Amino acid sequence: MKKKLWEAPKSIKNKSNLYRYEKFLKKNYDYKFSKKFNKLLNWSIDNPSDFWSSIWDFTKVKGQKKLKFKYTKNLIDTKFLIGSKLNFAENLLSKNDKTKAITFISENGFREIRTWNQLYINTSKIVNFFKKKKIKSKDRIAAYLPNIIETVESFLATVSIGAIWSSCSPDFGANGVIERFAQIKPKLLIIADRYYYNGKEINVLERLPFILKKVKSIKNVIIINYPGKTSLIFKKIKGVKIHYWKNVKRIEPTKINFKKYDFDHELAILYSSGTTGKPKCICHRAGGVLLQHLKEHQLHCEINPGDNMFYFTTCGWMMWNWLVSSLASKASIVLFDGFPMYKKNDLLIKIADKENITLFGVSAKYIDSLRKLNLSFKSKYKLKKLKTICSTGSPLSVDGFNYVYNKIKKNVHLASISGGTDIVSCFVLGNIYSPVISGQIQNNGLGMNTDVFNNKGRSIKNKKGELVCKSPFPSMPKKFWNDKNNFKYKKAYFKKFKGIWHHGDYAERKSSNGYVIYGRSDATLNPGGVRLGTSEIYSVVEKFKEVKESIVVGQSWDNDIRILLFIVMNEPNKFNQNLIEKIKQKIRVDASPRHVPSKIINVTDIPRTKNGKIVELAVKNIIEGNKIKNIQALENPEVLKEYKNLEELKNND
Repeated sequence: MKKKLWEAPKSIKNKSNLYRYEKFLKKNYDYKFSKKFNKLLNWSIDNPSDFWSSIWDFTKVKGQKKLKFKYTKNLIDTKFLIGSKLNFAENLLSKNDKTKAITFISENGFREIRTWNQLYINTSKIVNFFKKKKIKSKDRIAAYLPNIIETVESFLATVSIGAIWSSCSPDFGANGVIERFAQIKPKLLIIADRYYYNGKEINVLERLPFILKKVKSIKNVIIINYPGKTSLIFKKIKGVKIHYWKNVKRIEPTKINFKKYDFDHELAILYSSGTTGKPKCICHRAGGVLLQHLKEHQLHCEINPGDNMFYFTTCGWMMWNWLVSSLASKASIVLFDGFPMYKKNDLLIKIADKENITLFGVSAKYIDSLRKLNLSFKSKYKLKKLKTICSTGSPLSVDGFNYVYNKIKKNVHLASISGGTDIVSCFVLGNIYSPVISGQIQNNGLGMNTDVFNNKGRSIKNKKGELVCKSPFPSMPKKFWNDKNNFKYKKAYFKKFKGIWHHGDYAERKSSNGYVIYGRSDATLNPGGVRLGTSEIYSVVEKFKEVKESIVVGQSWDNDIRILLFIVMNEPNKFNQNLIEKIKQKIRVDASPRHVPSKIINVTDIPRTKNGKIVELAVKNIIEGNKIKNIQALENPEVLKEYKNLEELKNND
């Protein structure tokens, strides 16, 4: 039974960006005003040229717009706003005054800010440094940096001159960085000397000689000292020039010449997680990403000038790109680096309160961690400015939805969002017109012809199937790097359904047009040939306070698939047969008898990617004796040893 948790009052809807946008369409596009999201969504899908052109105008993109489009049956060949020109950085440096643009906070409480004026000046200094080093348009700049202000400044400088940005966070080991950067051959590397996580200092410079040995294209390195710390010194290395951030900062700033580049000009290279093979280098285009982010920020998240955005992310995840782009809406951003519960379980909530955060973005796992600790914040923190809470990274459970309204804030727009690195944006997300239904993502993104298909390629509702997008959109990747004839690109998204983007999420579209994401398609379970989503099991197991976290996989067994549930206990000595039976019974009642695991096994840890996503495929491969193709993609690969040759899996009991 669906449960409405929140709906914006009429007074808020009538002052919303979505409302203003509809009035804008009525005036300029002969659109009939409705205040109904589904009507607006259908118009945006049926009129793609008008829609994307209107986003450019409504959000006041700086650039030269040309109304030329090319639509083809092959989505990859579709072109938007052909001949249009813009500079991505110019649009993000949207203000130039002494108000706050960026706040940085480290886990130990160190805090600093940059005004818009300072942000422009520092970006200018880096631009001038790049020019001295003869960095030009389409050269690659690689960054191996924590989530600090200098990372944003380096990104802005890179894209302002038409160079291509690519970043990894320092929690990637040297091999993981090499696997990614070696494919794109960067000319220059920007690296931090160290970073901190849960009170531990980790030296990053120690990895530099190995990286430079393997990525021969790097001829210049900039070393940034961690904020509040003096710089660690690096010995010279033959054939590579080492530069320190303090020297870059001494360069005279000048007015930035924001050259306008093609709408489809390469912006950044992001990487697939690499859990099923070598990481794919996904090259995104400037114009498409800018339009998507402006649309999502202003029309779906109601971000306005002067708002204060926060997303818990690293610069190795697409949400970092999404967060930084909110500067284009004249909002300021708050960067956090470190462990989100360092010394205090409520560390991020406290920051949200103290910094007057208006949009607070976290992972579903973080919300579930707070729920399991049974933390209540309503009396302790007022969160007066907080309008929106975003959740992503994995499906947010019904319990997670309810927890936010019961224990964090009652009057808030909880927007579960889902998209991917592949599109550096969202397929489905929130909007201020629709109610928040427990366990559901509200609707499609505007202009996104998202749907759910069965295996025969037919649209279905209230049944589980494959998340697809039936029409092109401007933030589709421009290409995969080193991918001749788009072979890997086509295989990744267009192999299953001809002319349809197949995203690889197992999902359900409700009759309300809300969505439930059940996990990745390649992680679904098929016992007896019946397809089941792992999230249905997770949502039951999460209710057990004894269980810290869990991972579910399907194992090939006796010409069928059997379900295995691995659990990490809060108190290991409480794992016993009685608990196993209680979990099985609860899954039987709340999910179905088919969901009941054949085995429930106690483990000490669960493998996850650098972005904190659990890796079901890695566990499946290890228990079935298959090779893990890219162990460097994992944050904690050593835990896989625990899943190898388990005695519990050698029998039918």
